[in-house]
Amino acid sequence: MLTTLGIAMREIAANWLRSLLTTLGIIIGVGAVIIVVSLGNGATQRVQNDLSELGNNLLALVPGDQNQGSANRLVEMFNMDDVEALRAEIPTIAMATGVLTQVATVVYGNENYYSSVRGTDNDYLTIRNLDVGLGRSFTESELRAGRAVCILGETPRRELFGVQNPVGAEIRISTNSGNNTCEVIGVLTERGADTFGNDQDDYMLAPLNFVQRRVAGNRDVTLIFLTATSEAEREKAIEDVTLLMRERRRVRDEDESDFFIQDLKQVQEQVAQVTGIMTLFVSAIAAISLIVGGIGVMNVMLVSVTERTREIGIRLAIGALERDVLTQFLVEAILLSVLGGIIGVAFGVGISYLAAGALDFPFVVSQSAVVIAVAFSGLIGIIFGFFPAWRAARLNPIDALRYE
Repeated sequence: MLTTLGIAMREIAANWLRSLLTTLGIIIGVGAVIIVVSLGNGATQRVQNDLSELGNNLLALVPGDQNQGSANRLVEMFNMDDVEALRAEIPTIAMATGVLTQVATVVYGNENYYSSVRGTDNDYLTIRNLDVGLGRSFTESELRAGRAVCILGETPRRELFGVQNPVGAEIRISTNSGNNTCEVIGVLTERGADTFGNDQDDYMLAPLNFVQRRVAGNRDVTLIFLTATSEAEREKAIEDVTLLMRERRRVRDEDESDFFIQDLKQVQEQVAQVTGIMTLFVSAIAAISLIVGGIGVMNVMLVSVTERTREIGIRLAIGALERDVLTQFLVEAILLSVLGGIIGVAFGVGISYLAAGALDFPFVVSQSAVVIAVAFSGLIGIIFGFFPAWRAARLNPIDALRYE
């Protein structure tokens, strides 16, 4: 077998350019599979990381129909009594915070920027895993009194202040309800864009009472963020919240709820499932190149059999068995395919590394995908190399020796 392998390597090296062109289909096929799987895994990991940064065991309670969300203004909004009830009556909930979001034009000096103002409290920072990188968070007295103070996200800070330190400056919040002056007390740590390109820093925080009374002009809570006490209690927490809110909103047993709960754990699972299906689908398309590459291997091996007909005749004439000749050409076909697979893996890993860096995805190489790709390329060599090898083994020694 070692001798057979050595002869196969010698033949491939003697016609290295032809061998390289022959395996091009396999190289492209294996490389494409590695790239698709790696980027698919990287995208899934990026989404999971982004969702994990939003908070552990995070649930979002939203008024309205799940297909329309709170866009339907006929839907009854939440209020702070709902938030207090969730905190007090559901033991599977660790934290709860209400949020009222209002779009506004924020002005400082000659600069203005259109952003959103989120009225909430310090629990929002904890639940959403947010850090105040510059300045401070709200004090209890500021929250209770609804003081005109705010914490800027990085995007409005950059648009309004450039390189200046905004802490202590006063900005103006302009809405349909009027203009309000607000003191900047802090800046949130930058998070950047998420997987889908959405800016995670384009907002500012203010005490809920301030936003309700002076910015929005109502007592609504448009969103409630919750955290379950643990991963094991997450499903129980969803059931408890649903029952309590149906009771508080007087939803009859036969009616659908006029609110819904977004579970980020389910979102993670759905994203992973969709990404997995797309990766499998695209990988199947890329695998067609392996079939094309296998046809190329078969064609070149048939040419090789024709070129080496006299050599085959001499071997058979001096006592070589048919299985020896079949093994010789089959080993060459397998070796050619496996070498193409190895080159394809190196090509795929290199392109995946560059693409992951350009897309800001985690660089994830699936070891199973590498093993399967190389093994499949070897299988291609066996399947498409068998016919040329069988044809070589079936040559008549006398006719082969006469071949010119």
